[in-house]
Amino acid sequence: MLDQVGGVEAHEIDAAEVAQRMPLLAGYSGPAVLDESGGAIRTRAAITALTGALADAVTTGEVISIDPRADGTVEVRSVTDRAVYSKVVVCAGRETARLARSVGLSLPVRLAAHVRLTFEVKAAAPARVACLQDSSGVFGEVGVYATPLPGNSNYSVGLSDTVGVRDDGTFIDPAAIRSLDERAREYVTRALPGLHPEPRDFLHCWVTDLPWSEDGVAVWEAGSVLFVAGHNLFKQAPALGRALARAATGGGLRAELTPEARLGEAQS
Repeated sequence: MLDQVGGVEAHEIDAAEVAQRMPLLAGYSGPAVLDESGGAIRTRAAITALTGALADAVTTGEVISIDPRADGTVEVRSVTDRAVYSKVVVCAGRETARLARSVGLSLPVRLAAHVRLTFEVKAAAPARVACLQDSSGVFGEVGVYATPLPGNSNYSVGLSDTVGVRDDGTFIDPAAIRSLDERAREYVTRALPGLHPEPRDFLHCWVTDLPWSEDGVAVWEAGSVLFVAGHNLFKQAPALGRALARAATGGGLRAELTPEARLGEAQS
């Protein structure tokens, strides 16, 4: 239970507080938990701040090959450049497994996709509105997550279900993603009457999880190259970034990040 985890301010709330915290939600009187310190992660703001601080140290380009050399360095080739580094950290989403294969590693990354829809708030934007994780089934779905956008005049809603994807990124069943889209709209109609039922924006996301958990994280080492795999890694970015920086600068990889540790696996 969340209320048994140190430092997490989570507790059960009643129907009146649910309505106060979630004014966009239809009437609900079932069990509910509020995490006081939880909330939306502003990834765009974080990325903008980091890239601004690093300035010209950040370069972009599509990496096409990673080649460990006999002297322990690593040659990296992009579409427009070639460079040699003492250490390389690869955290490339669905491309990580492809790049790992070039150095003889086979990562057990499971590729899938899902969709998140953004809806406009009907009335004036609430001053405060909570994020939502709904596993109740009361409104017809058992795996829904939703979050307000800055300003609270828009709310994004997605289902936890995913659709299968081949290794080359093509959908196994193209109609399946449309089904997730339709189910999300139907959920909004039933559960979130404070939103306009027609979505304003769509966001299609890749899912790159590991076999032992959808929240699993692991780092594989191949000489001077580290390959980071898992889903929703941005949620662990502060701790993960520090651990990877330590490993890349000679401090060694923390034991809990090795594949053998199976970080994120549910404990029985």
